[in-house]
Parts: sequence; structure tokens; C-alpha cells
Amino acid sequence: MVSMKKQLITFLILIFTLTAHANSRGGNGTGETGAFDRKSKTQSPYFVILEGDENQTEGESEKLPLKSTDAEVNISGVIADVEIRQLYQNTGKKKLECIYVFPGSTRAAVHGMEFTIGGRKVIAKIEKKEVAKANYEKAKTENKTAALLEQKRPNVFQMSVGHILPSDEIEVTLRYTEHLLATDKIYEFDFPTVVGPRFSNDKNTSGPTDQWVANPYLTKDTPNPSTFNITATVNAGLPLNYIACDTHPVKVDFVSDSTAKLSLQPGSEATGDRDFILKYRLTGDKIMTGLLLHEDEKLGENFFLLTVQPPEKPKLTDIPDRDYVFVVDASGSMKGFPLDTSKELLENLIGSLRPTDHFNILFFAGGNKVLSPTPLPATQANVRRALRMLDGQSGNGATQLLPALKEAFALPKSEGTSRSMVVVTDGYVSFERDAFDLIRDNLNDANVFTFGIGSSVNRFLIEGMARAGQG
Repeated sequence: MVSMKKQLITFLILIFTLTAHANSRGGNGTGETGAFDRKSKTQSPYFVILEGDENQTEGESEKLPLKSTDAEVNISGVIADVEIRQLYQNTGKKKLECIYVFPGSTRAAVHGMEFTIGGRKVIAKIEKKEVAKANYEKAKTENKTAALLEQKRPNVFQMSVGHILPSDEIEVTLRYTEHLLATDKIYEFDFPTVVGPRFSNDKNTSGPTDQWVANPYLTKDTPNPSTFNITATVNAGLPLNYIACDTHPVKVDFVSDSTAKLSLQPGSEATGDRDFILKYRLTGDKIMTGLLLHEDEKLGENFFLLTVQPPEKPKLTDIPDRDYVFVVDASGSMKGFPLDTSKELLENLIGSLRPTDHFNILFFAGGNKVLSPTPLPATQANVRRALRMLDGQSGNGATQLLPALKEAFALPKSEGTSRSMVVVTDGYVSFERDAFDLIRDNLNDANVFTFGIGSSVNRFLIEGMARAGQG
């Protein structure tokens, strides 16, 4: 699996397109008479004639219509595996070079590409950028059919294909995987099909970086000569609470409570002018787990994917008891407003703990002062005791953060609880990376959450401690 953000792919005898676009958002650049608007600007395909004649000059458009795009999507848990198959043919009379800009997912990782032409199957080869470009140019000078895939933006790619012979019919297969993320408990899979027109305030788009912005496209209402079809299988490993596609008319068939298959409704062949967006939800009223197994005979290895889904609204009885250690900066730099703000913060945090939770407070400056040698249950009496100690802090001394963190990690922990450490400081220290290393070395004992207090806090320390502590 290789990220397309870091690699370019060079091929022998290859051409690749994603979908044809037949409205103002994109085009397939077939070169039909009256359908090619050279004054319009967008990231859509165009085709350049390598060999002209007395009636047709170099650079004019020629027919290379995309016949069909078929996508097969298999979602296992939260991993989508996508296979795109496309068929198209050079129906003109000229040898062509095709330059085509197409969309891609920002989270996709391409792991395979192959094509078939004239009964021959060729598998893509991954090369470094400079090597790929050199190989492509060399193949063109030798009158060989070759192709180069380049990334122009994280979600925009450009395919350049040289020496496509008349009547050549080409079938291309692209495979990639993608990690699906949930937003508001809903998982979403997007299959992009359109790279819409983009405004550029740089009139010089002829450079190697932004030349693709000036590509022409088919005008609106031009008939789309290609067809689009997509099928999707969702094997969530957990019961599907909801599944739908609002962008395309689809048919949904449930194989089981955790598996569903989607396909386009008949008559949807011209819907390749918009992104296909599939959404599904797994959440229920209780914690759910699902296990997916995979046997790979070629690799001789077995794999599994475990999914654990929290309930939509967890009950208080589902939340384990917590053990909080508040590490509070009481040094000289916190005197006045910062320390007053810290006191207000802790009053709110400690005052909202459940009676079954435990807590402790460690104040640090030149030395450390601990509320209790052992964790205290969050009773009203112990909360009042903590607030009295909090009111007695005035802000004096150095900021000895590392000794404070070491002592906080060494404090006894309540049995059967999940410990969280809350660090409150302005972060005015110079040993940030030492603090990060200390937190990482103690991740088995506690997660670390941070609050930066003050008008100009050390964000490098505060954000870095939160990342290191997975808080």
C-alpha cells in the first residue's frame, strides 16, 4: 500500500481516466464538434494530437471517448477497498497524447493499477518523481505508448499518456484503500467523480505546477458519451443501524443485520457528474463489538479486524470510576490572574466529580505540595478540603515541572479505576521534549490532559504534552 501523496507512477502502454463529466462542473473532453469550449478553464481532461495534417494542426482535439466507469466498493469494518474499472477507445484517426485531470480521495492509498490493451496486461510500476518523469519522456521520444500519473493537489491527480494509436481499446483497473472516519456517529464513504472549475488569481498557469488549472472542459448540457456504475458491499461486523445514499438512486439489499449491498437503480448510467456518497451508522443503545477474519492464501497469513462501538448515549453505570490527579503550577509566573483562573478552573472540575471518583492535587513551584498521600473519594467534605488548600496558593518560586510530573506518576492509584492526569500551567519551561518523553514512558499509568493558563502560554509544551499523553 503506497500513499499517492509521496509517489508518482509510470507505466508502459497505459491511459487512465476516472469519470466523464458532462456539465459545467467538469467534462470528459471527447472532442465532439461544438462540445469543446477552449475558453473555459477547469481541471478536466483534454486530448492533444501528436501528429497533425494539413487540415488539422497539432494541439487540436480528437475523439477518445470514455465508454464506461465501473466501481466496486467493499467496506470491511472501517476500511474501504475500492476497485475502479474503465473502458475507452481512441475512435479517431490520429495518434494521441492524452492529458487528463481527475479527482481522488484525500485519504486514499493506491496499492494496485493495471491495464489491458490489445490482449496484453501490464501492471503499474511505482517510481520516484524524477525517475518516473524521465522514463515517460524517454518512452515518448522512442515512439512508445507510455503514461505518467502525477499528484497536483492532495485530491487532484493528472494522467499524461503518450502515443495512443487509432482504434486502441484500453481497459484500466485501479485499486485503493481508504480509512473511513465517523462524524457525529455516522461513517461516510465518498467516491469523487468531478474536479470542478477553479479560480486562479495567477494569470500565468503555464508553469509545471499549475498548468492543469487551465484545462478546458465540455460545456453544460453536452451529452455524456460514457456510462457510470457503482456497487458497494458494507460488512460492518456490527449491526447496521442506518445506511443510505442521498446522492444517487440506489437499491439496498440486506444480506444480514451487519451486511448490506447497494447498487444503482436502473437508468442511472448518466449519474457520473456528481460524487457518490454512502453513509451508515452502527451505534445502538449498548456497547457493541464485532470481529472480522481474513485468510490470505497468497501471503500465508491471517488477519483480523476488531471493531468496538460505544453506545449512542452511554449510561453512567457504563462509565468506569475515574482517578484524577491535578498537577497545578503555583510558580511565580502564575501569580495573580493566571493562578486565579486556575483556581476557578479546578473549582469547576473538582466540583463536578462523581462520588465514586477519586482525586488528588499536586501543587508545584520550586518544590511540590500534595493534598493527600493517597487518592481521596470525591465527597463533599474532601472537595471542600481541596478548595481550602487551593485558596492558600499565592504563586512563588521556580517552575519545576519535571519533578512534579515524576511525583504525580508515582502517587498511589485507586484500584479498579482509570487514571487521568490534568496539568494546569503557563508552560514557561525550556525542557519541553524531556516532559514529552516522561509522559510517553508512563502512558500505561495515566493519560495526560493539559490546560494552558495565561495571556501568552507556551503552546509547544501544552499541546505537545496533550499529544504525548493521548489526552
